[in-house]
Amino acid sequence: MKLALLDLSIILVYLLATVAIGLLLKKRAERSKKDYMLGGNKMPWYMLGLSNASGMFDISGTMWLVTLLFVYGLKSAWIPWLWPVFNQIFLMVFLSMWLRRSNVSTGAEWIGTRFGYDSSANASHTVIVVFAIIMGLGYLAYGFIGVGKFVEIFIPWEVTAPYVPFNVAPEYVPHFYGILLTCFAVFYSLLGGMMSIVWADVIQFVLMAIAAIAIGALAMMAINDNPLIVPDGWMTPFFGMQLDLDWNQIIPEVNEKIASDGFSLFTIFFMMMIFKGVLGSLAGPAPTYDMQKILSTKSPREAALMSGSVSLILMPLRYFMIAGFGVLAIINFDKLDLLVNGQIDFEQILPSAISEFAPTGLLGLLLAGLLAAFMSTFAGTLNATQAYLVNDIYVKHVNPNASSKSIMTVNRLAGLAMVLLSIVLGFFAKDVNDVLQWIVGGLYGSYVAANVLKWYWWRFNGSGFFWGMVGGLVPALSFRFIFDGVLDLYTFPLMLLLALIGCIAGTLLTKPVDEEVLKSFYKNVKPWGFWGPIKEKVMAEDPSFQPNTNFKNDAFNVLVGVVWQTSLVILPIYLVLQEAVPIAVTATIAIVTSLVLKRTWYDKLPKTAKAA
Repeated sequence: MKLALLDLSIILVYLLATVAIGLLLKKRAERSKKDYMLGGNKMPWYMLGLSNASGMFDISGTMWLVTLLFVYGLKSAWIPWLWPVFNQIFLMVFLSMWLRRSNVSTGAEWIGTRFGYDSSANASHTVIVVFAIIMGLGYLAYGFIGVGKFVEIFIPWEVTAPYVPFNVAPEYVPHFYGILLTCFAVFYSLLGGMMSIVWADVIQFVLMAIAAIAIGALAMMAINDNPLIVPDGWMTPFFGMQLDLDWNQIIPEVNEKIASDGFSLFTIFFMMMIFKGVLGSLAGPAPTYDMQKILSTKSPREAALMSGSVSLILMPLRYFMIAGFGVLAIINFDKLDLLVNGQIDFEQILPSAISEFAPTGLLGLLLAGLLAAFMSTFAGTLNATQAYLVNDIYVKHVNPNASSKSIMTVNRLAGLAMVLLSIVLGFFAKDVNDVLQWIVGGLYGSYVAANVLKWYWWRFNGSGFFWGMVGGLVPALSFRFIFDGVLDLYTFPLMLLLALIGCIAGTLLTKPVDEEVLKSFYKNVKPWGFWGPIKEKVMAEDPSFQPNTNFKNDAFNVLVGVVWQTSLVILPIYLVLQEAVPIAVTATIAIVTSLVLKRTWYDKLPKTAKAA
């Protein structure tokens, strides 16, 4: 073990700080359900934005992104569009404001504002709760696997084994460490709710910012002293039909990694990402911690600012660190210990690089920050999933008159149950990438059809939503077994078709949503799209009503915003590589798009909550 006393002390101080945060904010969180789930809607947008960015700075995702940069170079900037990472731009431009205007506590509760409360609406409510719980379990298992693999590098089992009164098989050592660290995240999340999560995230982000700058600087110094030997095409984000990255003369095993990822036909892969990503972004946020942060803001204006701040806070620092680790790993590849059970595991690049290159003090800071990143993501996801279990199952169906004390008790029991179940799921997952591909290719794909139509088509009803979600979820849970070995992204069109059939048939074979519900939703949320009949009725009743005519401006801002966000990803990578001309070009793009967005987006935001 390479941890010095200083490193261990930094990690211990951070873990104790999370415990203190949970204890200090426990009473405030217990005031009401709203205080626990949404921080009472009193937290400023910049803190929620920093917290949201911190939650996305997760350890499993960072391990994955470092591996991508190592293997694919600048082309790795596109692969996170699988999520899609640019959904934050759609949220920033218009969807966060639409969602916040609903004044609800969860995405499932939102269903009532759109479809009413008849039997079909209740069915749609139920299916979104099921989806949220499955999604939450997937994310919890994803983080759980990543943190265990990460810690194992720094604390080998032979160091821990003498203090553990039972045997642990080598393949389950990461799971053992994952369980230990999960306990800390569970503690402050269950005690302090949303407010403790946000404050813990602030501490985590400060740690990660310091560490990111230090690692990027170390990599820049390493490049000055050592040649960076990479394949042709590694240093550019541009690509042709084929990926055409040949590592055979440098590190032959990397070619096997590219083949197993399934990204070789990069243009087809990229087009599929765009197709799925745009639809996924139009659907709005999935029912995870991102949605809960939006619902926690004070107003629609602050919801938009919060979502806009995430890219600006997260991308430059995160990719400065990622590029730093990727460069250090390539230069010193022969020094890395990537063997797991006799085979190279490229997901070990990040922890191995930290172990090899981070000096004492910085090592402790990095480990504390990355462990905090795991706990941030884990706690945020847990909080969001608890909200569905408690608000949309317990309070709605079991005990509508529950006291605050009862709600707190059920909140904590539900949280513990989710954690235990996610740990069980984590034991069956192959690796981080395996869970990640299932989440972004399968679960997110199943969510698309029904959740696009709910915003933009007035005739869409609760029955259509229910059958559309079922038509997506069944393939999402079964296609992995039917199309064994096929990348989830490539089965998305078939999943989308089945979900659309469910949406359209379910809608047209049943009656429309009650007209009063539709008018109330349209007046409150103010969406654009195919709302003509409802718009006419609202305008007839209230001629002073101002409908949303911002479609063209929103579409323009989305395009500019995606370019802006991508420049924030590529610029820090080129900074680490010290490529002068690409730095100048990318920085110019970032500045110009920022100025355009200032004029076409920021200046046009509603000035107050009332003006929204």
